[in-house]
Amino acid sequence: MTEFRAPAQELARFRLRVVVAMLFVCVCLGLLGARFYYLQVVRHDYYLTRAEDNRIALLPKVPNRGSIVDRNGAVLARNYATYTLEITPSQVGDVQATLDELATLVAIEPRDRRRFMKLLEESRNFESVPVRSRLSDEEIARVVSQRYRFPGVEVKARLLRDYPQGTVGAHVVGYIGRINQRDVERIEEAGDTANYRGSQHIGKAGLEQFYESELHGITGVEQVEVNAGGRAVRALSRTPPIPGNDLELTLDIELQRVAENAFGARRGALVAIEPASGGVLALVSTPSFDPNLFVDGISTQDWKALNESPDHPLLNRAIYSAYPPGSTFKPFMALAGLETGKRTASQAIADFGYFTLGNHRFMDDKVGGHGMVDLHKSIVVSCNTYYYQLAHDLGIDNIARFMGPFGFGSRSGIDLPGEASGVLPSPEWKRQRFRRAEQQQWFAGETISVGIGQGYNAYTPLQLANALAALVNDGKLYRPHIVRHVVDSRTGQRRAVEPEPLREIPLKPANIKAVRDGMVGVNSSGTGRRAFQGAAYTSGGKTGTAQVFSLRGQRYVEGRVSERLRDHSWFIAYAPAEAPRIALAVLVENGGFGAQSAAPIARQVMDYYLLHQRAGAPAEEDVEADELEGGEHAEAAAALGRAAVPPRPAASEGLR
Repeated sequence: MTEFRAPAQELARFRLRVVVAMLFVCVCLGLLGARFYYLQVVRHDYYLTRAEDNRIALLPKVPNRGSIVDRNGAVLARNYATYTLEITPSQVGDVQATLDELATLVAIEPRDRRRFMKLLEESRNFESVPVRSRLSDEEIARVVSQRYRFPGVEVKARLLRDYPQGTVGAHVVGYIGRINQRDVERIEEAGDTANYRGSQHIGKAGLEQFYESELHGITGVEQVEVNAGGRAVRALSRTPPIPGNDLELTLDIELQRVAENAFGARRGALVAIEPASGGVLALVSTPSFDPNLFVDGISTQDWKALNESPDHPLLNRAIYSAYPPGSTFKPFMALAGLETGKRTASQAIADFGYFTLGNHRFMDDKVGGHGMVDLHKSIVVSCNTYYYQLAHDLGIDNIARFMGPFGFGSRSGIDLPGEASGVLPSPEWKRQRFRRAEQQQWFAGETISVGIGQGYNAYTPLQLANALAALVNDGKLYRPHIVRHVVDSRTGQRRAVEPEPLREIPLKPANIKAVRDGMVGVNSSGTGRRAFQGAAYTSGGKTGTAQVFSLRGQRYVEGRVSERLRDHSWFIAYAPAEAPRIALAVLVENGGFGAQSAAPIARQVMDYYLLHQRAGAPAEEDVEADELEGGEHAEAAAALGRAAVPPRPAASEGLR
């Protein structure tokens, strides 16, 4: 059967198919063109970056860390060049085998291997990773002579941190250590991740931590071309790093050394301040530690020795530990009495050896009392009865209100991390401190104990030194600071850290003079006279003995009490008396009477600072308690009516 087709219809169908095919091709070409435009134009920067990342690597260039020097230019922290053995993983086939072979040339300890593997995980394949630092000349020679056997292994020069003063001033300077996960989190929170790429160390304590942003510098970057295996082929560009700034301190490291040596093996703290500026001249916490142990990762043995020591050498007692101030609180109480009108300088009380509150007697240390006692005599002989009665007349609210502006019970703002606020007791503080209602009540007997620097009182040596500086500086209180200048690493320009006045306490000149005259009497004829006998300058001071635990009515006999339960020894002082250039506070933990342990240390420090003499302070002498401490003997502190009030928490290190 023959099929007939119309030529016109066939042609129309053919044309339709051609048109459809052309449209389909055009659509496909349009899609390809659109995709091409999207990739080449819209996403050009993105894919260019991706392509460049495969070809170009950015290597961070770690900046040199800034140095730290004292007020006279003595170096406290610096960098020194050392040679390190390093491996570039991308150029090494078997890393572990390479380490084993290298161990035949240089000593590679297990801790070196652990540190290397940790750094290897955190680094990029084409970056060199240190295996050993501080190579000796002999070790360098052995590695270099055999270098042909170890592709990807090289000896590099690096800068490491060094603390040439060792243990002297360690709590002030602090130390650096390897960056850990906690540090990484803090860096990310601060938005400084890019600036720490390639960095292995960061400030961990002291000025190294507080001024990290100044000391670290700005990380540079080098662009290198890498091949498919990740090996660097050539350098393309380089942005050099900017070294960290240097720090010049108010601290005198030789004065610091004299102070630390004066403590010997005893535990304690000392803070010396320039009253007119708040500049810290010395800040001591003993025992100390060697910050060099931390630079390249402290060993387990060294860490255990420091961390588990009963003397807590890592604790900065000067700014963190709070103690009852004992009788060093009395000059401030005397000033409070004068300023509030509760006392006049000539007004005297009869001291019969006790103060009665209700049916309880608060005993003075001297049987029969000191007779008639005015303000001057109360400071010179440290008469407890005078301050029992003064505290009762003032009331706890007035005491707290007057002491607060001197910085008691609050952080001073010193440029060091870890400062404690201490405790300025008041009814409001007690309500916040305790949970149970019966513990929140303020008792009248507690006010009496606060008046002689006991009870809930707890202040740091820094707070006492700064409060004394304000007293002898006519009420002008400065923020204590340790850094005097920040030196720009590029220009050498010195940016001064200006003294920062916190407040000016309105005090009457006559009242300040009355208290200062009393403190001069302490060192000339009172409880501090033995320590300052024969001094070539006039000074003012106040001894203090702070009770560590309640005797519950028992008589204190130092030889019968465990060494760590003995009273703390305090001494505050300033000189020259006419125009004070230095004000200091000294604490000797469990040192007993203030005149016996703390005052001789203060004498040595002042002799060196004012006369540049290292010797001259008298040795400790075994003298009668009545001669040494007058009204601040621990028996009086033990008779504070403990049965009528809840016992205060133990005044030991770390109490905030």
